[in-house]
This record gives sequence, C-alpha cells and structure tokens, in this order.
Amino acid sequence: MAENVKRLYRSRTDRMIAGICGGLGEMFSIDATLIRLIFALVALFTVGTAALVYILGWIIIPETPAD
Repeated sequence: MAENVKRLYRSRTDRMIAGICGGLGEMFSIDATLIRLIFALVALFTVGTAALVYILGWIIIPETPAD
C-alpha cells in the first residue's frame, strides 16, 4: 500500500473550534489562517451552508491520533 498518503484529520494543536481548518492546513501544507479566511468568506455568501458543512466535518473527520 502507499505509505505517502496524506489523510485528513482534525488538528489537536492548531484549532479555533474543532481543528478542521488546522487539519486542512496541515494536509495541504498551507497556513490555516488562510483556510479560515476563505471559509469565512464562503460562509458569508452561502448563508449558513458552510456552517452546516463545518459541523458535519466536525462529526465525520477524526482527530489526529495521539502519538
């Protein structure tokens, strides 16, 4: 199997609420603040749909495994 596969986890260290944006930042190697800003803009224009997606991600995406 592929050992280099990156998996999406909620961050335990870089989090504001649930760690989803921090996890996306770690996965794509970009600053989580940029992802938070993009998410905030999308949330403004989708009238709550982005918030629902965030809550579903909070439920579905597992936390980073403890080492």
